[in-house]
Amino acid sequence: MKSPQIRSPRKPKGQGAERREEILDAAQGLFAQKGVHAVSTRQIAEIAGISQPALYAYFTTKDDIAAELCVRAFAILGQRMADARVGYTPTTENFDRCLRVYIDFGLDHPDAYRVAFMLEKSVDGSFLEKTGGKPMAAGYQVFQVFVEMVGELHAGGLMAGDDVMAATQSLWAGLHGLVSLLIARPEFPWIDRETLIATHVAMLRRGALK
Repeated sequence: MKSPQIRSPRKPKGQGAERREEILDAAQGLFAQKGVHAVSTRQIAEIAGISQPALYAYFTTKDDIAAELCVRAFAILGQRMADARVGYTPTTENFDRCLRVYIDFGLDHPDAYRVAFMLEKSVDGSFLEKTGGKPMAAGYQVFQVFVEMVGELHAGGLMAGDDVMAATQSLWAGLHGLVSLLIARPEFPWIDRETLIATHVAMLRRGALK
């Protein structure tokens, strides 16, 4: 059972240098717990310890907050992927390392992962339209890193099939399945986590590579 959100004391006027970050932190916790569509800006403001009008000085809508959180999550993942690909050559060892980077990101930042990958952002599906497609663009940049990695494996004759995009999307689905289950179902009697991750990565490798 999740601990109840504790309302922060109202901040005196003038202590606002870090308010944007506090709003984002409050929203991320609420979104991860309840889902984006079930949270109001009033609730976010209460947790952040500010008034609802003060929140609107930083973000016009709840969707704007969710969009920023998505973009930030993708930026962290993208940087980790970029770091993993410094001096990268298409080998099975580096393939495993890049898959592990994705898994570690999700498990290191479960709330960020939930908001970016696991939550419906708007009931009517208009989230992307309302936010100018910024989260999708940021996420697609990270996805392109996976496309490049798989493309290099294909060019090096290591990939089992010839459809780079199909292989990339399948790998992403496999990684997301493991990460989302470990985040959403911690009560399940999983085997040792490191053993499970290593087994999962090995199975994805055997399916993707020759």
